[in-house]
Amino acid sequence: MNKYKNNEDKTEQNTSEEEKELEEFSQNSEEEFHEEDLSAEMAEAQDFSQVEKDNIESLRLENAHLKDEYLRALAESENTKKRCAQEIEKNNKFAISSFAKNLLSVADNLHRAIEAAAQNAENCQDLLKGVEMTEAELMKVFDKHGITKMDVLGKHFDPNFHQVIQEVEDKTKPNGTVIAELQTGYMINDRILREAMVVVSKGGE
Repeated sequence: MNKYKNNEDKTEQNTSEEEKELEEFSQNSEEEFHEEDLSAEMAEAQDFSQVEKDNIESLRLENAHLKDEYLRALAESENTKKRCAQEIEKNNKFAISSFAKNLLSVADNLHRAIEAAAQNAENCQDLLKGVEMTEAELMKVFDKHGITKMDVLGKHFDPNFHQVIQEVEDKTKPNGTVIAELQTGYMINDRILREAMVVVSKGGE
């Protein structure tokens, strides 16, 4: 009887120890699983954080690129506006160039008429006065539109503005000095409308 009782006690003791071991194993397993879950969550959080940082950096670079493109486009737009404004201004200044050039022969003829009338002033006073008034009115129109006569007499020959028709010996003046004007030269604003036909000296120093 005691023998059976001792066996039962041993069995119960073994069962209790097994249960205890099982409980400890279960507890340890839970702790391990909990630590693994925590590590996985932390790793996932770190990965998400890195992805977020990468996205922010990518957006920052894209923003910088778009800003640079915008500034370039703005600068190009401003340059285009300036070029257009300059072109419009230039066109406004020189739009009448062809018309003005055709009027120069009228001015030449009026000037010749004045010179001819002046040589016979006694008989042509009224005609001379009328032609002079006409020429003065024409000069006013020229001036209004930026058309001006070149001042060439006594100036040194400049191929950009003068067309030499004749060279004359004159040792009293430096070589290449304009000593006579055969046809008046004209400017329209800062551009040549017609070169002056001139006579220049040669043989001087």
